[in-house]
Amino acid sequence: MRKSLLLTAMSTALLAGLSLDAQAQTTAQEPQGVYSAEDILDADVYFANGSGEEIGDVDDILFDDDMRITALVIESGAVLGLGGREIVVGTDYFTLETSTEGDGETEHRIMLSATPEEVEDFPAYDRDWWEQTQANAREAWQTTRDGAESAWQRTREAFSDDDAPEQQ
Repeated sequence: MRKSLLLTAMSTALLAGLSLDAQAQTTAQEPQGVYSAEDILDADVYFANGSGEEIGDVDDILFDDDMRITALVIESGAVLGLGGREIVVGTDYFTLETSTEGDGETEHRIMLSATPEEVEDFPAYDRDWWEQTQANAREAWQTTRDGAESAWQRTREAFSDDDAPEQQ
């Protein structure tokens, strides 16, 4: 049930076309317009610098409350001395390439626009990262909420009953 809900949520978000800065790109075909999370999970991840070096594969897709993709979790394998850890890659660093194979199957590849040094510095996807990210999101929400409440209060005070026209 949990996997089904997760795949439904991911498919919904992917329907939006990998929002934020992750741009859907294609090779040898036009954009699909709809992407399956199931197809993107386990997609191979490569450096976009032309080296062709495989980094790993997509292990998870992370969403915000609005179901926009915020990051991918990449299982790095043993490249770059990362020892097979899971890393969090923000949308600023990847694009999706889609191509049609000779047998008609659609192939997805994630292209990572980062240097090996940057990849080494990407955060590990672990409990500490998850808890810190949740705390940051709650803090950002509270700051936004407080700002909206104070703006409402200032507007209300500016148009207080003292400034209202007299009724006859």
